[in-house]
Amino acid sequence: MQEVVVLGVGMHRFGKTGDDIVGTKSVKALCHEAVVGALKDAGVAWKQIEAVAAASSRFSGGKGWGLNGNDVVEDLGSTGIPVYNMSAGCAAGGNAFNVGYSMVAGGVYDMMLVVGGEVMPKGMIQTSGVEEATDPEFLRQRCIGMPGPSFWSTLARRRMFEYGTTEEQFSQVAVKARKCSVHNPNARFQKEITVEDVMASPYVSNPLRLFQICPVSNGAAAAIICSAEKAKQFTSKPVTVATSTVATMTFDDALPRALADPIPSTPSLHTEAQNAVKTAFEKSGIGPQDVSFTELQDNTCYYELAFPEEWGLCEAGQSESLLLAGETAPTGRMPINPSGGFVSFGEATTAMGVFQIAELTWQLRGQAGGRQVPDAKVGLAQTLGLGGNATAAILKR
Repeated sequence: MQEVVVLGVGMHRFGKTGDDIVGTKSVKALCHEAVVGALKDAGVAWKQIEAVAAASSRFSGGKGWGLNGNDVVEDLGSTGIPVYNMSAGCAAGGNAFNVGYSMVAGGVYDMMLVVGGEVMPKGMIQTSGVEEATDPEFLRQRCIGMPGPSFWSTLARRRMFEYGTTEEQFSQVAVKARKCSVHNPNARFQKEITVEDVMASPYVSNPLRLFQICPVSNGAAAAIICSAEKAKQFTSKPVTVATSTVATMTFDDALPRALADPIPSTPSLHTEAQNAVKTAFEKSGIGPQDVSFTELQDNTCYYELAFPEEWGLCEAGQSESLLLAGETAPTGRMPINPSGGFVSFGEATTAMGVFQIAELTWQLRGQAGGRQVPDAKVGLAQTLGLGGNATAAILKR
């Protein structure tokens, strides 16, 4: 196995359909800026890229088939290189990164591009509209009337029951996130807010309010990865990929996402995310105590409180006190989402896993400006996608 490094990263600022900076651009145009930025950052030319791993979805262009990587290749230059289009819902970007990592680590290629970009339809993400009676996603959203925010609200309500979490504490997560995003030029929201602002925003699904969940966004991110040996030609201080993992949910998952799932004897939520992160720790030899900061998927503020506990970054029921003490801020002892997270960017589904790789890289290089985690040495990234998909990656310097 070859050691793999991140040589260069790029991103297009996130925004909504209709705004002046992002909303008039196609997926191809968003990805173009991200890829050109990553190539420049890496100091390499397009002709040096040997293959492309692209995150794709039904939203991401690609001739209507999600062939996002093929659009990128046609745009940058049809050099005949292999393209791998990966689809895993909101975990697609992390999945594409894993494919690129695995191929470079296995010696199939020495240098690859990983890219994800999305132009999202307005409103909350819905099912594809396929009326399949055996599809639990269709049944949950169309028959029960329970789209994403309602699903997240049940998790939030459960935490309130188990740990006494308050709506104000969920609001504090959003306040902290926006304080970070003020210093992130790629974030959609770059203005600080107060607890009062969050509490004044309307309920989307009680107890979650508008500012406590991430909207859909348009955006793109890209990363150039290569073998450590190849990287010596370009840099003396590479960011190393300690590992990249992919996992799916297991039988003891307590979330109602499959019609034949048994009822577990003990609560176990989002086993796919737990499996991905646990495997990443095992494969890298890096433990929770070694992580300098984490970029996790915060579709809602609930996840920023729950996930660190589930992965062993802190004790169960401890997240609220750490948050209020400032320990999850960039200068705290357990920084979570110093980028501002999904709550500040909005979700361009297939871009998010690559967005996290870019953010980890800038932090580990010390290039994160006002959101910089002091002396960051190890970064953890995690995504979660439709169908019980999840990914994790650990980068180090």
